Amino acid sequence: MKETILLFQITDKQTRLKVEMALFPLRVRIRYIEQEELNQPLGALAKIKEIPPKDGLYSGEPLPDSMIVFCGFDDKKLNQALLSLRKCGAGPFPYKAILTPTNQHWTPTECFLELKREHEYMRAKQEFKKE
Repeated sequence: MKETILLFQITDKQTRLKVEMALFPLRVRIRYIEQEELNQPLGALAKIKEIPPKDGLYSGEPLPDSMIVFCGFDDKKLNQALLSLRKCGAGPFPYKAILTPTNQHWTPTECFLELKREHEYMRAKQEFKKE
């Protein structure tokens, strides 16, 4: 699979330009996912042949925040991409995931909710440690 970054809820043109400029040297595919595609499995959005797209268009609520999903990245390339995104000044992008055999069947909404739960758990854990 060609290294692909799926970008959700990044609508500002300046932010998109910064992201593209940051990732251009890495030669990765960038896909901006539209709201009507939010019913599709992440694997289908990443163009994994074994995961067929679903019929119909999404008509629900948009994601509450931006999200990035890295597909087909090894550790070195992932770290390069994260560093480039951090330096580009387009973020912050708190909701980031790596496509896995488990989550490739999830919709973007399911992935976002899982990331949000993980963030809340980590925040609560940090607060507990402070006490």
